[in-house]
Amino acid sequence: MDAVLLPFVVLSPFLGALILLFAAGRMPPRATGIVGVGSIGISALLALVIAGSFMSNPPPADTLQVGLWRWIDVEGFQSTIALTLDPLSFLMMLVVTVVGFLIHLYAYGYMRSDRDINRFFAYMNLFVAAMLVLVFSSDLLSLYIGWEGVGVCSFLLIGFWYEEEANCVAARKAFIITRIGDAFMLCGLLLLATSTGTLSIEALTHQAGATMPAITRTIALFLLLGGAVAKSAQVPMQTWLPDAMAGPTPVSALIHAATMVTAGVYIVARLHSLFAEAPVVMTVTSFIGMVTLLLAAGSALVQTDIKRILAYSTMSQLGYMFLALGTGAWEAAVFHLFTHAFFKALLFMGAGAIILRVHHKQNIYEMGGLRKAMPGVFYAFLAGSAALAGMPLLTAGFYSKEMILQNAWHANPILWVGALIGAFMTGLYIFRCVFLVFFGPMHTVPSGRTAPVMGVPLACLSVLALGGGLVEAPDVILPVHFLSHFVAPVFGEPKGEGPILLLLIGSAVPLAGVTVAWLIWGPQAQTRARAEQLGAERGPEEDVAHLARVGWGFDFFYNYLIVRPFMALGYRNKSDFLDHMSNGLAAVTRSGGGFFGRMQSGQVRRYAGWIAAGTVAALCLAVLS
Repeated sequence: MDAVLLPFVVLSPFLGALILLFAAGRMPPRATGIVGVGSIGISALLALVIAGSFMSNPPPADTLQVGLWRWIDVEGFQSTIALTLDPLSFLMMLVVTVVGFLIHLYAYGYMRSDRDINRFFAYMNLFVAAMLVLVFSSDLLSLYIGWEGVGVCSFLLIGFWYEEEANCVAARKAFIITRIGDAFMLCGLLLLATSTGTLSIEALTHQAGATMPAITRTIALFLLLGGAVAKSAQVPMQTWLPDAMAGPTPVSALIHAATMVTAGVYIVARLHSLFAEAPVVMTVTSFIGMVTLLLAAGSALVQTDIKRILAYSTMSQLGYMFLALGTGAWEAAVFHLFTHAFFKALLFMGAGAIILRVHHKQNIYEMGGLRKAMPGVFYAFLAGSAALAGMPLLTAGFYSKEMILQNAWHANPILWVGALIGAFMTGLYIFRCVFLVFFGPMHTVPSGRTAPVMGVPLACLSVLALGGGLVEAPDVILPVHFLSHFVAPVFGEPKGEGPILLLLIGSAVPLAGVTVAWLIWGPQAQTRARAEQLGAERGPEEDVAHLARVGWGFDFFYNYLIVRPFMALGYRNKSDFLDHMSNGLAAVTRSGGGFFGRMQSGQVRRYAGWIAAGTVAALCLAVLS
């Protein structure tokens, strides 16, 4: 039964996208919503049916493979289009379909007055279909199709409101940076294919990868890591993600929570046995994660745009996942991906509900006092913020982050200290946002009310953000460990718990961050926070804050070191030899066209004259020959 239903999980959103694209805007908004949301709803329903069957009656070796067709079959190389369902793709399937459905349902309420709602849902459905192709692929070549598919859809969605130039620039920036990573990844895939003769994930992770020379394997994995770093917005290719906020808020929720940015984490986890054989790559991965989580948390702490705060937060949380991957804590990285999808989608959707009610303002200093005006949104945003900060015992984020901290301690104390500092900063920046938006004096009076079609997804995700972590509770709290044992066929048996002292420290640090945020930005300190935002006092710390606010100057350096020299080279080289050849060919074509065009005068006597001249020339040739 599962083998029959699995292809339809992918096919449903793809068919929804085709219907909407062929409708070309002629479908009324309600029908568009039914098709756009319904196709993802069918996919989520099928995923839940498959999940129930998979859990109650797992297939042999905990893996179900559905072969569709053989794609490439040349001498020494084969590539097959097939769908694989194992514990890892099972979890990703639930995240993409269920969270994706809630985001689509919310998006209908958010976008129903937009004149291009048809195009919006077509892109969103195609995005989910591409992500499911990526998740289910049993072959890295077909996985690459989904990988490129989510990249193209992100370009279309980030630049959805293309009438504004800034949105087009943001979409182009995301496309170019992720394409650089995709080029790295493609080179890595070609190196694997030529070295092993296969791109089958099962073959690579079981025997083919072991036959590769160590240096070849290391180079190939560094290239794959380059693709993962770009797609998941890690240092040094992270600059596209904050600018991706140019897209509609539901797009931000989909890209940053359930789909595209998690693709880099997924592929490293999927090829974990190969990465485990390359210690240098693992070390680089963990330190990239630590640097990213700290730099992104620092930037989030000084942002004033509520969506950019959440964007930098996404980068930081993905840094935690990369840190876990680099330390070999595969199940911890996947667990944090799982919980992050709940609370980050919740936060983005809560931010969207706030933005709609305060007349599309996004500056948190122009909000304030919204707790009583929109209590439902407040409690939902508070639940997501608590989960993001990792508030002890109460939230899903606590359990997943605690797993990462304990594994970081066993791997390298430096990583543990960096992760702890990041946990403190997370509590600090997200509750700075909470206190400035919902407490203190009201600076903008909200209007309207949050539609039920937007409120239901917020309520569902609030429950998941608070209770979703109980599937993996530490022994000292609730000995569940469901997720670790569930993914054990993929990653192996989980490691034991660390000392109780680590758990206590990991619990205290987020609380300290929230406490400091209350002292600085709580209701009693709103005036001081306002003065700080307006720049009443400027000193060396303000210069550091400005540097953090602009993303630590990465865009500045890339502009001067790469973009400007490339543009200058193109300008100076615009009249090179090859251009002269192309221009000369174009000039000859234009001249020939002009000459023969003049012959078409429309005058019958001239046509008769040309016919007579041609006849005489032909007779002369016949006589002379």
